[in-house]
Order: sequence, then structure tokens, then C-alpha cells
Amino acid sequence: MASRAASLVLFLLAAFAAGANAATFNIRNNCGYTVWPAGIPVGGGVRLNPGQSWTVNVPAGTSGRFWGRTGCSFNGGRGHCNSGDCAGALSCSVSGQTPATLAEYTIGANGAQDFYDISLVDGFNQPMDFSCSTGVNIHCPGAGCKQAYLFPKDDTKTHACRSNSNYQVTFCP
Repeated sequence: MASRAASLVLFLLAAFAAGANAATFNIRNNCGYTVWPAGIPVGGGVRLNPGQSWTVNVPAGTSGRFWGRTGCSFNGGRGHCNSGDCAGALSCSVSGQTPATLAEYTIGANGAQDFYDISLVDGFNQPMDFSCSTGVNIHCPGAGCKQAYLFPKDDTKTHACRSNSNYQVTFCP
């Protein structure tokens, strides 16, 4: 019996240590219309009516992006979006088509820093805020916003965040 309890304690400690380097993303739709957020390589995609949120856990060592899709219609996981469409899939496994406002991130491994930004390199389709619990809030209310990447060689808009942070992506902040 004691070995079973010890095994359970070791399992719980290992599970906690494995998840300790993960980041939690809370994605919220503050728009007055439905947004279909998507994320790769973690997340896929969902429907968010006004006021709804979606929580996604991203493992350490992951680089990816989230974006909002609009004007979507799906039937059985297949369909189309007017902006940000990802090959007609509800659950995305490829990047969305332009235009798409992107919340980009790299979650550090082994306690390394995280990095995040908003990119308009693929165009603008949604007002967005993107923040880290231990960093700055990036506010992008429209096309050409000064806090976002506007062209591919622009490397001045990335922000650092302590590892194990939580993130908030808000559409129509």
C-alpha cells in the first residue's frame, strides 16, 4: 500500500513538473459579432459568440499563433471564412489566409523567457489586444497600428515575458 501511495505522489509531482513550463492562453471575444479563433500548432479552432472565452494550454518549447476568423460557415467541421480561413477547416492545421491579425508567441523551454507580438504582416482583420501576465499589453485597434509588426524585416515589436506566464488575447478590446 505504501508503494502505491509513493507511486501516486511521484506521478503527481512529475505531472506538475511537466505542466509547470506550459502557458495558458485565454482568448476572449469582446466583439458584437461571432469570431472563430484559430491557433496552430496548438488550439485548432472554435466558435466564440460575443462575450465567450476559450482557454488553450500551450506546452513549453512551442512557437505558434492565434488569429480570429470572421464570416464563417461550417457544416461537420468543413466550411469557409471570409477572413483568416484555413483551407476550409474548423480546426486549423495550417495558417489562415490573409488578411489575418496574428498573435504570435514562443513559449520558452526549461524556464527560458517567452516572447510574444502582434503581426499585421498578413494584413488586418480584427482589432486585438495581446498581453502577458508579467509583461506589457499590446494594443492594436486598427490597420497600421504602431505596436504591431507591419513588415517582414521589422524586428522591434517583440516583447519578453517570464516563463510560466498566462496570456490574454482579446478581439475587439
